[in-house]
Amino acid sequence: MDKVAYLVRHQSDDQGTLGKLLTPTGYECLTIELPWRDNQTNMSRIPAGEYRATWHNSPRFGGCYWVRDVEGRSAILTHAGNLAGDTAKGYKTHSFGCILPGGYVGKINGQKAVLASRPALRQFFDAMNREDFNLKIVEVDNA
Repeated sequence: MDKVAYLVRHQSDDQGTLGKLLTPTGYECLTIELPWRDNQTNMSRIPAGEYRATWHNSPRFGGCYWVRDVEGRSAILTHAGNLAGDTAKGYKTHSFGCILPGGYVGKINGQKAVLASRPALRQFFDAMNREDFNLKIVEVDNA
């Protein structure tokens, strides 16, 4: 039986979309993604749904998960980063559609951010044993 992890989105605005990533082993971390911008490449989080996540060696980020088969999108990864704001509205971003795990929510230069991203990412990879899994993304509240 395949492993399943859940990404539950719970708050979104121009500074980014906050969520929680839940693994089958019980590990949880926070996430930040771009706001919803109609699934536009490099500007929007991906749609809620179920996707296959495969272990991948990225030339830029090293070992990470690649979220596959997202309609109209490519190279959606899980990697370290802190910010995922709408650049068209003057916010900074480390994501162009990717999922950025973090240990807690804070601010960087007044902008909403996830912090302690690298440790959270390593713990997530360890919890998933760097094995492929199904990612179910659901939205609650104003996400």
